[in-house]
Amino acid sequence: MPLNIVHDKDGLPRIILTEPTGSSAESFWKPPKAIRGGIPVCFPQFGNLGLLEQHGFARNRFWSLDEDASPLPPANNQSTVDLILKSTEEDIKAWPRGFELRLRISISPGKLTLIPRVRNVDNKAFSFMFALRNYLSVSDISEVRVEGLETLDYFDYLMNKERFTEQADAITFDGEIDRVYLSTPTKIAIIDHEKKRTFELRKDGMPDSVVWNPWDKKAKALPDMGVDGYKTMLCVDSAAIENPIVLKPFEEWRGRQELSTVSSSYCSGQLDPRRVLHGFH
Repeated sequence: MPLNIVHDKDGLPRIILTEPTGSSAESFWKPPKAIRGGIPVCFPQFGNLGLLEQHGFARNRFWSLDEDASPLPPANNQSTVDLILKSTEEDIKAWPRGFELRLRISISPGKLTLIPRVRNVDNKAFSFMFALRNYLSVSDISEVRVEGLETLDYFDYLMNKERFTEQADAITFDGEIDRVYLSTPTKIAIIDHEKKRTFELRKDGMPDSVVWNPWDKKAKALPDMGVDGYKTMLCVDSAAIENPIVLKPFEEWRGRQELSTVSSSYCSGQLDPRRVLHGFH
């Protein structure tokens, strides 16, 4: 089946993925700035940890359809798309490395799967950071808790990247937060009490997790956030930040992220979050 590609009034293309039970996903771009929402791809830099623009250049570039996603099996349905970003002359001026960045996006009932890959097509080794910045829609940030990151070390970006150890049983929110948690588990639960819904984040190849909410003062300074936008969003990212990924010539790195939802009544004690974290049996 051909991909469902539509064009906005300004001529920019959008890809719309659908699956039989009604889930959908779409990819679009509004130059010249990255979109505040969705799942921006941070490459080859996270945040301001380097000399490039914030979060690197990948999220601000036009990607192409990838006609050859091997060794992944071919995608021949309307619920999967393969995209590719190759280094351009402009990129090489800022970051002189030859690379191919691929991303497979697939939707299935209640699940969104992303498989990023980076190939070194240069004649020398290079290293890079990577993150999938997951903007999650929540009912009320003060009613959300994140489980799976307790007892872990993190860098606190509100405290000059000082390293701390998480002491709470779960992360809850009553103010701004901007942290990079280190050596995190492959499964994290984001529990939304009011919506009675739990996001289950599964990841591989991206050992770090970023938790971010700008809260009221910084949200006012973000023109694309809205004054109260911080109340209904939370970023929980899959990332490789503390230890950048190193690739020798013609080596390839592969990551994987699955984001799914389970309807829950956790606020009434009927859902044990440990079952979300460690799987249902």
